[in-house]
Amino acid sequence: MNPVKSLKARKHELGESAFQLEVLNDRLTLGKHLPSFREKLEPIGLFPLKPTEIDIFQVNMGKMCNQVCKHCHVDAGPDRKEIMTQETMQLCLGVLQKHKFKTIDLTGGAPEMNPHFRWFIEQIRAIDNDINIIVRCNLTIILANKKYHDLPDFFKQHRIEVASSLPFYTATRTDSQRGDGVFEDSIKALQMLNAVGYGQEGSGLTLNLVYNPAGAFLPSGQAGMEKEFKRALKAKYGIEFNHLFCITNIPISRFLDYLLVSGNYSEYMEKLVNSFNPTAAANVMCRTTLSIGWDGYLYDCDFNQMLDLKVAGKAKHLRDFDMEALTQRSIIINQHCYGCTAGAGSSCGGEVAK
Repeated sequence: MNPVKSLKARKHELGESAFQLEVLNDRLTLGKHLPSFREKLEPIGLFPLKPTEIDIFQVNMGKMCNQVCKHCHVDAGPDRKEIMTQETMQLCLGVLQKHKFKTIDLTGGAPEMNPHFRWFIEQIRAIDNDINIIVRCNLTIILANKKYHDLPDFFKQHRIEVASSLPFYTATRTDSQRGDGVFEDSIKALQMLNAVGYGQEGSGLTLNLVYNPAGAFLPSGQAGMEKEFKRALKAKYGIEFNHLFCITNIPISRFLDYLLVSGNYSEYMEKLVNSFNPTAAANVMCRTTLSIGWDGYLYDCDFNQMLDLKVAGKAKHLRDFDMEALTQRSIIINQHCYGCTAGAGSSCGGEVAK
């Protein structure tokens, strides 16, 4: 595994959200003028950007993770101690009892490392036995400690949809992004998930993979990539899965650091701006998703959460949850939003421009 510490632990200036925002909005860093994201939304009638329907309740259960991936927008790692408490989970459950959502999306860090992870899922199921629960699993956590070895069975028992990160179907490209040995452990974990029925036709157990580029470029077509992944993983490892989601790297945190250090920042931002797609902009995930921070604060999306851009209005915390106000709010935007609207668009569910 990659022994590198998080930006926060290294006291790196990009470990602070305020500095990241300075970089994103400093045109001297770019060396050229690029339009603000607002300037792209106004001509197509999308400013201010508003929710359409809030049906996804995405919960960040903490920044602790067993990996330190080079592209991580959360800056997660073993040294991050921010973790959602059971008290904050109770606030989440209170909201779920009062309001109907289609999906509960659990993310991190590695959400499974939260000591109350299983309890939380059991409580959600007690409230709504039919709601779709997604767990964003990095795969290696299943093998990280024997206390996690039964996660595939736990996921199956509670009919969890598993979304698993896999940068590529080869060890070299995966390990270069996620750390030595990650690919091997990921393959073993996928085989364990397959063994209990995940990804198997007719099982009703959904296993989706998540791909993001290893460098300063946009992902290629999702449908073609999915076929490529399915063919390679089935032929070499006997692995089956349902869908592949292609996600664009957002220029914040560790990926922003990579762009600046490698000299690719200006070119990458220009690429995102020039690839702006109005259809993708109309379907960005922040219009249907509410992101909950590990400390209970509310955000328009997971990326805004990492930049500490809380939702507009008075209802900024679970304690003050107001669905009507949140539905009518204006979504906070900034230059990083270009990442979700470039090309076919990007979301936690992959492409958004069909």
